[in-house]
Amino acid sequence: MTKLSRTQTTFAPPVMEARRWLDGVTFPPDRPLINVSQAAPIDPPPAPLVAAMAEALQDPATHLYGPVLGLPELRAELAAHWSAHYGAEVRPENVAITAGCNQAFAASISAICGEGDEVLLPTPWYFNHKMWLDMDGVTTVPLPTDEQLIPQTDTASSLITERTRAIILVSPNNPGGAEYPAETLRAFMKLAKAHDLKLIVDETYKDFDSRSGAPHDLLTDPEDRAHLIQLYSFSKAYRLTGHRVGAVIASEDLLPEIEKFLDTVTICTPQLGQRAALWGLRNLGQWVAGERDEILDRRAAIADNMPKLEAKGWKLLGLGAYFAYFEHPFEGSSADLAPKLVREASVLTLPGTMFMPASDPRGARQFRFAFANVNREEIGTLFDRLAALDWPQANKAERPLASKGLAQ
Repeated sequence: MTKLSRTQTTFAPPVMEARRWLDGVTFPPDRPLINVSQAAPIDPPPAPLVAAMAEALQDPATHLYGPVLGLPELRAELAAHWSAHYGAEVRPENVAITAGCNQAFAASISAICGEGDEVLLPTPWYFNHKMWLDMDGVTTVPLPTDEQLIPQTDTASSLITERTRAIILVSPNNPGGAEYPAETLRAFMKLAKAHDLKLIVDETYKDFDSRSGAPHDLLTDPEDRAHLIQLYSFSKAYRLTGHRVGAVIASEDLLPEIEKFLDTVTICTPQLGQRAALWGLRNLGQWVAGERDEILDRRAAIADNMPKLEAKGWKLLGLGAYFAYFEHPFEGSSADLAPKLVREASVLTLPGTMFMPASDPRGARQFRFAFANVNREEIGTLFDRLAALDWPQANKAERPLASKGLAQ
């Protein structure tokens, strides 16, 4: 029997698969494509940031290798921002700059896990997390969430074994949009400490949380911080997706292990993106606040239009950050219906099967809509198209149990 390579142990990139559904499809002028498949801003950075980047290109140091753990100025600036936001001292020595948040995750997992170790990952999950765990030889233990897409410690506790090394939480969540309550994060920290695990909190969408102030207090207790790993991305806040800048915030003793990974994979995070992130932290606070207001208005537009879909049997499971997560009413799996949406409604979105284990029937009933690049008017058009679908509906009695029920 031929042994699988690391990449063969996992599935194909879902966003790339979805883009192939567009091949050969012509969209009529009165029904242009609405693309809600990917959570990435498509507009360029604000003009002052572009100008600052152009200026940075004139500095010869921008084109050289930099420190493996990131520019000292950027590490210090992010530490200062993190300290102010969370009301706790974060030092530059707690910060590593990475080539995007996906690399922050990969570096963290590689720093704490060995072959055959286990990690708890809530479902629906962010598929790139699952892909990296597969490729790193780490066993993913699905953690079912409740009807509000919030993971519960009672369920997690029952899944922990001697091989468990970490629990992963994403808040605001991708794909579900849920903003985890502070008490949920506190309960998971207590659980992680009790079992000597790492709690990895991916806060890529921190800047678009609908709540004011710090979303949790995990940095205020020195004992907690030995177990806490936070991940962050500059891509969404400053529209720097193509420049790949993310960060790990963790205890100082973990950073030498992170450094091994980064030095081997990229040597250093791209210098231009780091300088752009530094300029953004120093100058774009008000601009980011305006971006947050726009995202919150689009979130409100989803809620405003939801009665159109509720009348047709749709259910909104989660809403927040860039995402709305739905249960659909139709016969058939979302994996088959998603390409059909492209052809018949000019809508590109991702099916829930891309965010669930194949053994979990809920994925077939679900869709994720990423609304960062559609305005209020386009959201109204999107909902009109979905409400107009004249597809056979499933028998409600045949729908899978709610998440909480599956966990019991």
